Amino acid sequence: QVQLVESGGGSVQAGESLRLSCAASGSIFSISTMAWHRQAPGKERELVATLTSGGTTGYADSVKGRFTISRDNAKNTVYLQMNSLKPEDTAVYYCRVQGPWYRPYDYWGQGTQVTVSS
Repeated sequence: QVQLVESGGGSVQAGESLRLSCAASGSIFSISTMAWHRQAPGKERELVATLTSGGTTGYADSVKGRFTISRDNAKNTVYLQMNSLKPEDTAVYYCRVQGPWYRPYDYWGQGTQVTVSS
C-alpha cells in the first residue's frame, strides 16, 4: 500500500505563488507517473499536470506557463510550483501516482486546499 501525503496548500492573493508537495511512501516512486489534479466546488476533478518516470511533463492549458511539476526521486516527493495564481485556481489539489503497464497501481492523496482571492 502506498500513502501520499500532500502539503503546501493555503490562502493567497492573486498573483502570488505556492508550492505543493506530495510525499510518497514505498519503493515505487521512481517508476511511477506522478500527477496533480484539482477539483473546484461544483466542478469535476480535472488534470492539472503530469510527470512520467522518464521526465516527460504535461499541463492543462489553463496552467501552462504558470505551473511547474517536478520530482525528487531521492525524497520520493513530487512538487507543483504554482506562480501567478488566479482566483480560478481555487480548488482542492490532489496528488496521484500511477504504475507502469507491467506493474499497474493507482493511488491518490487526501487533497490540500488552495484558495486564491482577488
